[in-house]
Amino acid sequence: MKIIITTFLLVSSLVLVAQNNEIKKDTIKLDEVLISATRATKKSPIAFTTITKEALESINLGQDLPILLDQMPSVVTTSDAGSGVGYTGIRVRGSDATRINVTLNGIPYNDSESQGTFWVNLPDITSSVEDIQIQRGVGTSTNGSGSFGASINIKTKNPSQKGYATTSNSFGSYNTRKHNISFGSGIHKNFYAEGRISKILSDGYIDRATSDLSSYYTEVGYISKKTSVKAIVFGGHEITYQSWYGTPKAVVEGDVEGIQAYINRNFPSEVAAESLLNDGRTYNFYTYDNQVDNYEQTHYQLHFTHQINTSLSANLSGNYTRGKGYYEQFKDNEEVGDYFPNSVNAFEEGDVIRRRWLDNDFYVLVYSLNYTKENLKVDFGGSYTKYVGDHFGKIIWDSFTIEIPIRSNYYFNIGEKKDFSTYIKASYNLTSNWFAFADFQYRNVSYKANGISSDLLDINTNEDFDFINPKLGLTYKMNNYNLFYASYAVANREPNRDDLIKNTILPKAENLQDIEIGYRFKKSKLYTNANFYYMNYKDQLVLTGEIDDVGDAIRQNVSESYRLGLEVQIGYKLNDKLKFDANITLSENKIKEFNHIVYDTQYDTDFNTISTQPVITNFKDTAISFSPNIIAGNTITYSPLKDFNVGLISKYVGKQYLDNTTSDNKSIDAYFINNLNVSYTIHPKWLKEISFNLLINNIFDEKYVSNGYTFSYFYRPENSNSNAITEVFYYPQATINFLTGITLKF
Repeated sequence: MKIIITTFLLVSSLVLVAQNNEIKKDTIKLDEVLISATRATKKSPIAFTTITKEALESINLGQDLPILLDQMPSVVTTSDAGSGVGYTGIRVRGSDATRINVTLNGIPYNDSESQGTFWVNLPDITSSVEDIQIQRGVGTSTNGSGSFGASINIKTKNPSQKGYATTSNSFGSYNTRKHNISFGSGIHKNFYAEGRISKILSDGYIDRATSDLSSYYTEVGYISKKTSVKAIVFGGHEITYQSWYGTPKAVVEGDVEGIQAYINRNFPSEVAAESLLNDGRTYNFYTYDNQVDNYEQTHYQLHFTHQINTSLSANLSGNYTRGKGYYEQFKDNEEVGDYFPNSVNAFEEGDVIRRRWLDNDFYVLVYSLNYTKENLKVDFGGSYTKYVGDHFGKIIWDSFTIEIPIRSNYYFNIGEKKDFSTYIKASYNLTSNWFAFADFQYRNVSYKANGISSDLLDINTNEDFDFINPKLGLTYKMNNYNLFYASYAVANREPNRDDLIKNTILPKAENLQDIEIGYRFKKSKLYTNANFYYMNYKDQLVLTGEIDDVGDAIRQNVSESYRLGLEVQIGYKLNDKLKFDANITLSENKIKEFNHIVYDTQYDTDFNTISTQPVITNFKDTAISFSPNIIAGNTITYSPLKDFNVGLISKYVGKQYLDNTTSDNKSIDAYFINNLNVSYTIHPKWLKEISFNLLINNIFDEKYVSNGYTFSYFYRPENSNSNAITEVFYYPQATINFLTGITLKF
């Protein structure tokens, strides 16, 4: 079915591509109704930044979307492969992807169970983007999971007024390549079609951290003065070699004694130890040829928008997302009982190649009714989503002497999540200078999971949550240049799948009270935005610094915590040739009190477990993990000639702690990196446009890391005494590297 629909849309695009027709500006505005209910405006009393497709074009050379958003205020990005292609992550105000709400044309994109966002499933989505709005803090009510750090609202391209075709090709370090073709028909008798196909390949900075990514985007629609109907099918297929294990801290730092101590603890094999020493900071623990993630995801969206009268418009959208894939692992020295505990040969050892599968379906209905008249604007809307995910594992090869059922499930469980939310928000012009904003949202979430986990434990989870999320704000427009605002917002979030099924203590839902006070100035060549925030959390699920056996972060509730900060943006255009844009965030991120637990396990001479006891240490007024106190970005753009731009892009990220103990031994050093971006565009008579782009990343060849994890444990024979062992792993980022590309527009 997917192939039939995609083929139809592509053929429709090709048939119409030569046709074009002018479209009135008011029909373009109709297309904006899709996302207007969940977006902030200039008068909104919240902190937000909108980035346009034009701002992304010169740096869109193959890296994932989070990397392209690195210059946004309070943003920190990271890449498992070190080069920005494959598995990448983004944090805003110290909050990771599980706490950042993402929507695509108003449709929730976050994975329902993990609450994370996997951009690797949407390679080159940037090439189909019209603009992206990042709302920091709680923001306005949106569809999907609650925003606990930020929301990222993505709108795909508006229909083109005229027919076009574009091809973009780039290549660079680590054998990175990107190739795409985009095309559009223009508007012809109110109908239009758009399409894109893309391919991205990279070997990665980290050894064997390869990425083989393909994607497509197709859209056909009808648009008139009052009505818009569009059908969109897009998706991606990723095959990514696993590199989430990281590199030991001692290796990254060149600590010879530390490296040897790590080898003694973890590597009885001299070959493995030799590989560790030779590879250095690009070391990848995995060596099995097919240690990959292989996942495909397809999205089907249908949007209907109608302007009922001059004051009232409505939108109804539906979505179906189909995802299926696995990650493959080679495991040595496994026991039959690790997979079939009731086997009479449970203690027999051998090697295993296994696949852990996820097969899921996601259904969405989104609605909104928008009323605007004179001094009042009211948005009423909401969403209903249903997610069903099958989790199962298969052994595809083993070296056991006994026969085991190859490719049959050795575990299976199913998760089902339903999410209903509705909101009403209003903004009212009290006077010509004062504007009031109110927003009220109700959200109901239910999650059920049953079956056997990958650890062969019983799963029986059935949880329901009801949340009420009010928001209030006031904006004062002093004159055409100066604007002040203040807002108070409440957000609530449910625990995710891992929190519910893996924790021995049932986690609590989280609550956030967010206060924002800001100032905006814009005049001629200068703009300034300043925003103060205080985010007070109850039962926040913070990252412990540990990860599980598939690289997912482990979390725990802390009763009281907060984030206090100041964000400042400034831009100045000195003349037609020189301008600069800068931002800085200064913050304090604290947990008032929590217990850090390390488990002390004693073994007999045959390494059988005798006892396991928790060792609890109480911490007070300690820093929240992965929350730097300083984040700054700066872009200086020099244009010596028309359509020729040279940009120096700088980023500073302060010290980050890997867990919540504020331990220097478990931290990431501050780093300051600089990239150089060069773009040149020509307009020959035989072509609409040719663009040349060059991006040199980390031009001063800094050796830095942007992410990591840590865990501690006791490992000792009976009646012996020893201190806890702490392991620290980093994700080194690439040294100096480049990407260059050419884009032809017809």
